[in-house]
Amino acid sequence: MKRISTAILLLIGLMSAFAVYGHHSAAGIDRSKSVTVEGTVKQFKWGNPHAWLDLEVPNSKGGVDLWSFEMTSPTFLVRAGWKSTTVKAGDKVKVVGRPFKNGDPGGLFVSVTLPDGKTLSEQAQPTAAAPASTPARD
Repeated sequence: MKRISTAILLLIGLMSAFAVYGHHSAAGIDRSKSVTVEGTVKQFKWGNPHAWLDLEVPNSKGGVDLWSFEMTSPTFLVRAGWKSTTVKAGDKVKVVGRPFKNGDPGGLFVSVTLPDGKTLSEQAQPTAAAPASTPARD
């Protein structure tokens, strides 16, 4: 009975490990390239485990393609200056991302330039250090 219990626990552990690995695998992303697209936000999905940005991008045939960019979790986005209302449907934005290897429109989000010209990424931007004060001389 102890062997069966151990085997079942081992099997459950392995299945869980594969599920987690598969979810976080970036095997489908070409990290050696970047793509920049401009379009209209269709939907901004603010949720765990990842936020998503869906963008309608004009194509060469006079229509639009739906580009989907996977982002990091809202916890990290908040640290980078994001709010759930930062991007809204209808906003015209420019997105930089790492494309899917299979050529599907979309990929892994890198940054977005908002309608006001402000650029946000998934990481908090370092703040400029204040100049050191000079001690007063007597």
